[in-house]
Formats: sequence, C-alpha cells, structure tokens
Amino acid sequence: MAKKIAAVVTPDKTTQVIRKTYPNYKVIVLNDDFNTFQHVAECLLKYIPGMTSDRAWELTNQVHYEGQAIVWVGPQETAELYHQQLRRAGLTMAPLEAA
Repeated sequence: MAKKIAAVVTPDKTTQVIRKTYPNYKVIVLNDDFNTFQHVAECLLKYIPGMTSDRAWELTNQVHYEGQAIVWVGPQETAELYHQQLRRAGLTMAPLEAA
C-alpha cells in the first residue's frame, strides 16, 4: 500500500505592499497690524482653490480675533506654493507646519 503525501504550498516571499502616506502641511495666516480684512479675504479667494467668499471672511475673522487661522491643509509641495503666494501678497505667514 502506497503512502499519501500532502502537498504544502508556501509563498516564496511576501508580496504585501505597505504604503506610507506623506504628511500634510498646514498653511497658517497670522494676524498683523497692517493688512486689511478686505485684503486678507481677497488673497484667500485668489490663491486658495475652492475658497468661497463666506469661508474667506470666516477665516479672516478668525485671523483677526484668534491671532491665526489654518487656511489650507494638504501635500507639502502645494502648501509651499500657497504659502509663498500669500506671503508675496503681503500676508503675515507662520512657517509651514506638519498636520
């Protein structure tokens, strides 16, 4: 009588890919004594995609009354662009911060 042998299949190596996400960065506008509400709101509308007039004014009020507001959060390269555009427009900006 012949013995039966069970076949065992083992994977050669693990093919699982672990994806690491890049950190998001916060674009933060700071309060100052020389930019007007109108200028801050207009800059947010001009440079931050998807910004609405209502949201721009909410953020402008937050900058004024709380001293700062996070106006955008996302990938570092895009955050750097928006930060630079807002700074060049005269807004006072906090350094980029990982979210």
